[in-house]
Amino acid sequence: MPKRSALASSTGSNTIVVDGKPDDGRLQRIQHLQFSDRPTAETLMRQLVQEVYASDVQTVELRPSPVSLNSIHGFLNHADGRRYFFKTHTETDTLIGEYYRAQLIADAGFPVIQPIFQSGEVGKQLLVYESIADPSVFEVAWEIETEPAQSHSRWKPLLQAQAREDAALFQRQLQSLQWQDATAAAKAPIHQLFHHRLTGRRYQRFYADHTELNLVMDSETVTMPYAELRELHWQINGQEYAETLTDIVSRCCRILQPAQPGPAIIGHGDAHNGNVFLQSAPMPQLSYFDPAFAGWHHPLLDLAKPLFHNAFAMWMYFPREMSEHLQLRSQRKNRRWHIRYQNALPAVRKMFLESKLKRVLVPILCELARRNWLRDDWRAYLKAALACCPLLTLNLADPTRFPPDIALLGFAMTVEMGAESHSQRSTIDRLLDEVENDISQ
Repeated sequence: MPKRSALASSTGSNTIVVDGKPDDGRLQRIQHLQFSDRPTAETLMRQLVQEVYASDVQTVELRPSPVSLNSIHGFLNHADGRRYFFKTHTETDTLIGEYYRAQLIADAGFPVIQPIFQSGEVGKQLLVYESIADPSVFEVAWEIETEPAQSHSRWKPLLQAQAREDAALFQRQLQSLQWQDATAAAKAPIHQLFHHRLTGRRYQRFYADHTELNLVMDSETVTMPYAELRELHWQINGQEYAETLTDIVSRCCRILQPAQPGPAIIGHGDAHNGNVFLQSAPMPQLSYFDPAFAGWHHPLLDLAKPLFHNAFAMWMYFPREMSEHLQLRSQRKNRRWHIRYQNALPAVRKMFLESKLKRVLVPILCELARRNWLRDDWRAYLKAALACCPLLTLNLADPTRFPPDIALLGFAMTVEMGAESHSQRSTIDRLLDEVENDISQ
């Protein structure tokens, strides 16, 4: 695994060197350009694809999507008429040495769409698939949420497929579950999504103490440095929180330390709805793709991304649209934010959450307890991983992406996910209270 010191190495331009391998930043540039200058982005992507995959790729058709937060996808058209689907990760500051372990999860029984080509080379990560016509679950769920009348026929197949796949997911966890030593645990690619983002260059790059944040307060936009925000306390929807963001980040760094012995399963690692397709034939079925962070890792880490992103993260994908309808009030009283926002989950989001909790989280916690492998702080461990999702998937300090009210919502959700609420219980704490009750029976 690359050492942290390698991340600081540079060729003198914009190229970052990771463990001796250069990343010239092209993927990051393409990812940004696809939303503002698609022709240029497609030209750059075609050049990269010709270098890495096939020189006879004539055109690249990018498909910018709200779900493409740290990725690029689209279609490759060859000179002889062949057409393929592709996806690539643009994860920067990487500490992992191996991407894309599709065969591992296929052998474990996952219904995973296998790539016909893959490259894990730093700065040139690429997966190529046969052309895929099925919609992602992300697309189907958003249609159900925003156009319920037109999408009525989508609900039942999705509900059935989700229930079947979550039940099957637990069975796969059960079959692969084993004890993992600290050395093996430290090598799991999934840590790139959590601990490595917190302790590496990503957190420092997003939220340096001097970083100016645009936030909403008393219906006005205010600017403050992150150093000030991270020392404030919070009251969110009537719930008091004892910890500051500084406290939460410090505890998350400690509790998510990769080199810990413990239970491990074979998991996808990043199975949010953007990485799952809904196949309709011969029956409704979910199929995974893009296993960039697949491997042997703790089952609670495996659940963090789908639990958060499938239920709580629509503001992250559609920040401008959500800002238009968000009912958020905020005041600052001395050293405490007082925030209220409408937090009722749409029916399709509740379905995803309840299915994962009922069919995967509760059963695997019961099994870990039965084997005496359940860590005493399992709840804090899961919440630490959940907190990384709103804080570090994207930069909340980026005013070109997030309006002031959505940026504040992102920080508030980081607190809700990472800290325990007092006086009243947050949505996530109420749900985990129910989970604790279920596993104690």
